[in-house]
Amino acid sequence: MLTAYLLDDEHLAIERLTRLLSADPRIQILGSSKDPVDAIEEIEALRPNLLFLDIQMPELDGFAVLRRLAHQPLVIFTTAYDQYALQAFETNSIAYLLKPVEAAKLTQAITKVEAIRGGQQPAPDIANLLNQLATKLTPVYPERISSKTGDRTEFIDLTRVTHFYAEDKLTFAATDSKSYIIDQTIAELETRLDPAHFFRIHRSTLVNLAYVAELYTYFGGKLMLRLKDAKKTELTASKERAKELRDKLGL
Repeated sequence: MLTAYLLDDEHLAIERLTRLLSADPRIQILGSSKDPVDAIEEIEALRPNLLFLDIQMPELDGFAVLRRLAHQPLVIFTTAYDQYALQAFETNSIAYLLKPVEAAKLTQAITKVEAIRGGQQPAPDIANLLNQLATKLTPVYPERISSKTGDRTEFIDLTRVTHFYAEDKLTFAATDSKSYIIDQTIAELETRLDPAHFFRIHRSTLVNLAYVAELYTYFGGKLMLRLKDAKKTELTASKERAKELRDKLGL
């Protein structure tokens, strides 16, 4: 039996992986966390023999987590990195999954881990992987985002999205034509989207900087943005985000 621990800073990613793993009788999930610092302590206490590890996380990335672990389980990385990184995984016999995780690929990765444990495949060289990727990692940002309604899934080009906003416990992607429900929080979108193009101006709003047409000083140190969409949408940037927004816009 493989005993697993799941570490990913996205709640939906953990939910999806948990659901997929629950259908595999080879896996027993010992625990999971969105916080890499808390996870280190739990992994040391639970001592799983398999770790599903997100690479891109705030505060500590997946590689920093591995460096801090005294107990070293086998690892299946979950990642959205470029081809160079994927080649490095292959070279060092590392099991990995590209996000969003697919059931068939998950089964293959677990089978690879079993082969490594049984000696049919070479043991992964984690140390060499860390050295290879230390200065070479480049995040890959999505170009589209999905919106699911019932059995129908639509894909929206991010170049069409003027802003994301949270309302009534839902997240929406706004375009010139309509708003789409998105199955991610504003906080999750902030970590996944290219920061050169998308900026969080408020706890409930993430704006596409390419659509900012005008900027106005607002009361209380806030800023008012007017977008160059058909509605000339106006959005408020919080005082705490105002200075960084000015910097992003080159002011």
